[in-house]
Amino acid sequence: MPRALITGGTAGLGLALAKDLAGDGWDVVVDGRDAERLAAALIEIGPRARGLRGDVTDADHRAALAALAGELDLVVNNASTLGASPLLPVLELDPDVLHRLWETNVVAAVDLVALVRERLRPGGAVISITSDAAAEHYPTWGGYAATKAALEHLTLTLAQEDPALSCWVVDPGDLRTAMHQAAFPGDDISDRPLPETVVPAFRRLLEERPPSGRHRAADLLTGIASEAVGA
Repeated sequence: MPRALITGGTAGLGLALAKDLAGDGWDVVVDGRDAERLAAALIEIGPRARGLRGDVTDADHRAALAALAGELDLVVNNASTLGASPLLPVLELDPDVLHRLWETNVVAAVDLVALVRERLRPGGAVISITSDAAAEHYPTWGGYAATKAALEHLTLTLAQEDPALSCWVVDPGDLRTAMHQAAFPGDDISDRPLPETVVPAFRRLLEERPPSGRHRAADLLTGIASEAVGA
């Protein structure tokens, strides 16, 4: 059976993707910082799931997670942090916040892929979750955006260095998640789509296996919708 490792797979997009893959026969390994949330997620994902509590910024946790995962077909770098809520202008970012951003969103992701690279089966893939903020310059989003831009660059450089891997960077768009709510404290974000709505975009990547590159979930979903209409 195919097997996926999804960081931050206990909530939001990570959980939605884990549930969908497990429902289609994948074995899924997830992690999360909160023990109760992890336990609940494993029940929700189902019997094909395994999990490990911990923080991706902890090198020992990453090593243990890689060992638990075993042989893999897919790694999804989903775990992420905004750094601070509410978001702050660049010159108001505390050095500790910046360090946390880079350790979580960049260092942990790259190191984890390095740890599992030899366990990725032929045809293995890496998906790194990014944001439109990585390509734009929104006030107060600079710290988070810079890390996502770096993650994009490193992921797609890996694709050039290791052509045997499929490396995709995916911008899922604004979703109704706890992290997105933290970016807009006090605002009503109920108009944002649920994470489950973009999962078909990820499944399309896994099924069609396009060349490594950057993708917007909205574009992938439009293609699915167009095909459905054509059918």
